[in-house]
Amino acid sequence: MDSSSPALRRSVLLALLSLLHLVTNAQKPSANIVPNPSFERYSSAPIGWSYKGAFFGEVVKYWFSATTASPDIYGPDVHVPMDWAEKGFGDQKPRTGKSFAGLTLFGCTNGKPHCREFVEIQLAEPLVIGQAYYVEFWVTHLAKSLQINNLGAYFTIGEIKRLTDEVLIREAQVKAANIIEAPNGKWVKVSGQFVAKYEAEYIVIGNFSDDFNTLSVAPREDCFNYAYYYLDDVLVKKIPPFAPVPVKPDDLTKQKLEPGKIIQLKNIYFEFDKDELMPRSYVELNKLLKIMREHPKLVIEIMGHTDALGDDAYNLDLSRRRAESVLKFLLENKISKNRLRSHGEGESKPIASNETDEGRAQNRRVEFVVVRK
Repeated sequence: MDSSSPALRRSVLLALLSLLHLVTNAQKPSANIVPNPSFERYSSAPIGWSYKGAFFGEVVKYWFSATTASPDIYGPDVHVPMDWAEKGFGDQKPRTGKSFAGLTLFGCTNGKPHCREFVEIQLAEPLVIGQAYYVEFWVTHLAKSLQINNLGAYFTIGEIKRLTDEVLIREAQVKAANIIEAPNGKWVKVSGQFVAKYEAEYIVIGNFSDDFNTLSVAPREDCFNYAYYYLDDVLVKKIPPFAPVPVKPDDLTKQKLEPGKIIQLKNIYFEFDKDELMPRSYVELNKLLKIMREHPKLVIEIMGHTDALGDDAYNLDLSRRRAESVLKFLLENKISKNRLRSHGEGESKPIASNETDEGRAQNRRVEFVVVRK
């Protein structure tokens, strides 16, 4: 049978079509759901160290300290105080990029202040129950640091924000069972897999065991009496096959679009006291974008709201700017300006008490009203 025979050509064509079907139906590679995974993006350039936990969150975009203990950030604009620089802090080079974090992870029994430090971030999307995930981050340690195990990642539904520098005792989904040795500043990988049992929104990284239940070793005679590790390149991604994302009864995509109806956009987050959208917001915003595309005649007005803390005029302006940020997202995704309006309500229309943290959180919201369908 020569190469020009109909039977051979038909056989080759069927093979190509089969291959095309496999490629077309293959699941796309999973994306990293950790925003700013390498600590490269700053809210403001640090000029030195701080000894309060709030500093980390004020400087590094999206990350924050889970307690009042103070993780450190290293980068081009960071000045390490001389007394700490003499101990070797700041000598380490980043694994990638220009920045990385530093955490004290052991040493409470010897009385070291801030003997446990934790860094935390809201994921770009919540975990899906039943979905398998791969977790990876890279670490090395201060030259004179004790070497320990138990450094791990813990996933939580709500953010952890303690008002003390306490040790957080948790069962990390992924952790280093063996002592992490990283000689000569070598970066080593901590990784693992787990299946999500709940819809976690945050990842916290640190040592979630007390000193008694943590292994430690002194690799040299002049070691400090604590463990200090550097952290870089945090990765969390789905492992195929991908489980379907459940759609809840009150999901935005299930809302009836009726003229005059006010619909709240859930899980819209902004940086503190700013109008910049946090990465987690795009799950909901993409649903709104889908609705606008499926209903080409739909006209909406977006409304921003704040809690009652602060000056009335400032809150009104902040709510206006936050509503405009949502409008800008839709414009950037080719939704016609003629279909969009926005304004701010400030603190004038609360839906809960402003006397509690929970109530104020509910009042800080973004809604839209259906103008025309």
